[in-house]
Amino acid sequence: MIVDAQIHIWEADRPDRRWPAAGAEGRTAVPQRAIPLSAAEALGEMDAAGVERAIIVPPSWEGDRNDVALQAAADYPERFAVMGRIAPGPALLDKLPTWRQQPGMLGARLILSDGDPRVAEGPDHPFWHAAAAVRLPLMLAPSGKMPLLTAIARNHPALPIIVDHMGARVHRKGGEAFAQIEDVLALGNLANVAVKATCLPDYSALQHPWADVAPYVERLFQRFGAERLFWGSDLSRLPCPYPLLVETFRSGFSWLRGRDRDLVMGGGIRAWLDWR
Repeated sequence: MIVDAQIHIWEADRPDRRWPAAGAEGRTAVPQRAIPLSAAEALGEMDAAGVERAIIVPPSWEGDRNDVALQAAADYPERFAVMGRIAPGPALLDKLPTWRQQPGMLGARLILSDGDPRVAEGPDHPFWHAAAAVRLPLMLAPSGKMPLLTAIARNHPALPIIVDHMGARVHRKGGEAFAQIEDVLALGNLANVAVKATCLPDYSALQHPWADVAPYVERLFQRFGAERLFWGSDLSRLPCPYPLLVETFRSGFSWLRGRDRDLVMGGGIRAWLDWR
């Protein structure tokens, strides 16, 4: 079973469902394309590429809301599950014990962005303690803050963490994108840390097979093992055909074969997130 570790779906900004203004709390990015990616379109792309399941990560340009993603998981429970956005605020800690009781919700995804008190106060913020207490799986986008992510992971060994996009810097290419790779590799000895190998081609300055960045995936594989390295596309910003990326992971890497390949391409993340 091939499972994509990250896709976004969303709806258009419209009067009855406004997005936050650019730069507003909860919004850290602009849309990756002008036309929203719907659940139906994502399913069509998945079917064409042989992808059976996908983790939906609600995008930040819609703000801290999970309604579209949870509806897709409700409509297609065998195909989608959600790593939701969980906003800071007075009721934050009260949400954590029952967060995964929402149908289709497997955990939460945070971008370590300036202005978030969970970032400003560092690894001792009550959120990290509370999330660790209930073992809530988190996907964390470092956004250049690998020392903070490292401190969170080391201070809270019961907290399951997935490092987004191999720790690469968004909108950068080649070695510049992977300037923090040694910091990511250093987390390999922590059993509570895994890595998403998502949207590899977008970090490359070259054409397929992306020789300037593909070796970083092998280094992560050697350090984290097949059980803690999760393939994915980030479909809406993928600069190549979806089937090409799938086939590259399925047969294009000489070091990824057999059971290891099956874990990287789906078995590992299903186990990590307990997606049955």
